[in-house]
Amino acid sequence: MIVMKFGGTSVESAEAIGRVAEIVRTRLDRHPVVVVSAMGKTTNKLLAIGSAAVSGRREEALGSLAAMRVFHLAEADGLGVNAEVEAHFHELAELVKGLAVMGELTARATDAISSYGERISSVIVAAFFRHVEIPAVHVDSRSVIVTDGRHMQAAPLFPESNAKLEAVIPPMARKQVVVMGGFIGATEDGITTTLGRGGSDYTASIVGAGIGAKEIQIWTDVDGMLTADPTILPGGYRVETCSFAEAAELAYFGAKVLHPATVLPAIEKNIPVRILNSRRPEVEGTLIVAEAPPSSVPIRSIACKKNITLVNIVSTRMLMAHGFLRRIFEIFDRFETPVDMLATSEVSVSLTVDNTGALGAIRDEIQEFAEVTIEDHHAIVCLVGENIRKIPGTVARVFTALKDINVRMVSQGASLLNISLVVAASDLPRAVESLHREFFDA
Repeated sequence: MIVMKFGGTSVESAEAIGRVAEIVRTRLDRHPVVVVSAMGKTTNKLLAIGSAAVSGRREEALGSLAAMRVFHLAEADGLGVNAEVEAHFHELAELVKGLAVMGELTARATDAISSYGERISSVIVAAFFRHVEIPAVHVDSRSVIVTDGRHMQAAPLFPESNAKLEAVIPPMARKQVVVMGGFIGATEDGITTTLGRGGSDYTASIVGAGIGAKEIQIWTDVDGMLTADPTILPGGYRVETCSFAEAAELAYFGAKVLHPATVLPAIEKNIPVRILNSRRPEVEGTLIVAEAPPSSVPIRSIACKKNITLVNIVSTRMLMAHGFLRRIFEIFDRFETPVDMLATSEVSVSLTVDNTGALGAIRDEIQEFAEVTIEDHHAIVCLVGENIRKIPGTVARVFTALKDINVRMVSQGASLLNISLVVAASDLPRAVESLHREFFDA
């Protein structure tokens, strides 16, 4: 068995689903389990509808929902699932009306409304497969993926999920294509949850690990991982193979083709992950494995993280005092604000965050024992490669390439797998271009 995940652009219309069907048809002998995202930008639209409903714009919300219903019914026309799609939209309409009365979009309500994108798309995709004579069955992911109750960012309960997946999916997959919605799960009490934005990749990995798949395929709209973010530097090269560790670093630091959590279940079960392009299925994509083959280049790829805020904390009173870092990070932990990069000296700490929602409150607490300055409009450039630790002179080449750019902060992971740098947002394109030229165009 293999798991094939298709993103929103791959299932955005009946025409796109037709391409997906032909890709799946070529792999029927491998007993595919197909995981799909919502069609196009449906999740964003659902969240906007929920926001309008609780903001007193009930009719606007219902109007947007009606337009969404028309779109989905048109794409499902002739597939024999209109009644099922209509039932989902009836539930959605009742939910929107309830939100308008409540006037509050809670985390639980957010999960409830945003889950419908995948629930509806998976029904339509399964029906389309049957329409083109591919045996297919729909499975509601909420029946087999069990999570904790942390809404909007639920964590899977692996023992419970694995038991259900193993019992339900393989017997079906031996006879027909199983189609599931990504991104969604349910608590042990049956309350709908979601795995966080981009969580369909994670669903594919959870399912793959649970059924012991031979390979997990992530089908998207690019040819695989590239040597640079194409939105920053067009013309990067396809990365043919990389390790799980490299892929995890790249995903965390901004590589959009892969959700950061995707590789975790795959690592646990040592299942290869392949990134492919649904519009160019003949391209081999990027294969992610436990150990990538040797390379003469120290850098595998350059990732970027935009909209970074730099926080500088200085306290001469804490000179040589133990507990300084603990005190700082207890505050960040209490406000559930993760830190990306960290650099320290005897009396100062510099760190970066990309979630600034609680930063004002964090600053107020830290200012009780230290001076705090906050600088917006920065970016992280992260060079990732297992050869960084093996090839001498790599760091020197990095700073030679950036000799004309002001680097505000530098960090090298303990694993020696990445070199991360903070630069002004305005310098990001120039920094990536210089680094790419140094390591990939020399």
